Amino acid sequence: MTTTKKTFVFVAGSWHGAWCWYKVLPRLEALGHGAIAVDLPGHGTAWKAAKEVTLQSYVEAVTTALDRQADPVVLVGHSRGGIVISQVAEQRSEKIDHLVYLSAFLIPNGESMLQTATTDAESLIVANLVFDEAGGTHMLKREAFREALYADCSDEDVALASMLLTPEPNAPVSTPLRLGAKFERVPRIYVECRRDRGVSPAVQKKMQARVGVTKSLALDTGHSPFFSAPAELVRLIIDG
Repeated sequence: MTTTKKTFVFVAGSWHGAWCWYKVLPRLEALGHGAIAVDLPGHGTAWKAAKEVTLQSYVEAVTTALDRQADPVVLVGHSRGGIVISQVAEQRSEKIDHLVYLSAFLIPNGESMLQTATTDAESLIVANLVFDEAGGTHMLKREAFREALYADCSDEDVALASMLLTPEPNAPVSTPLRLGAKFERVPRIYVECRRDRGVSPAVQKKMQARVGVTKSLALDTGHSPFFSAPAELVRLIIDG
């Protein structure tokens, strides 16, 4: 394991907040690394009305955290967090050492996350989404939480998540990304979750092939290794 000390900044996926990294941050800190989890608008402690939330407001929450750091960070995005870290890289490439996509949406310039997500025929997330157009949100059916997101997680973590998940604003996932040369020059590592039932392994591989990655790694887990395999996840992202 590398002894170089780094700062890791984490962006959670749809419905989640900074709280979901509670097993990961202390493990990194115990090894001497910096570890920060960002609450995006409309999630966790960063309450905001769903119809006021945009992809750019997500990006600004992360760039604010990066601007506080003296040195470039390792920016980690899970699931929907992938579109956020990609767009952040276009706006703050100089603040990022490399990007880590954890079973995350790696989407090309000019496309939205929704365009790729809805093609995933094996995804239990796609099969169990409920859209509230009036409220401007979408949410996973409660009865699908475990199988889609937490199939290999403890009952305690499923219970925690079930209390804390919040509806996801519609606008960010339907907004096309605007990526260019700054995004392209930031190294990208993709961490596949081989037993994922939320973002299927086939779609994870397809996204890597379309956009390109510097390195591809894998965990033998479901969609949420920050709960089910935090030690393995920390080891993987540190060694990179």
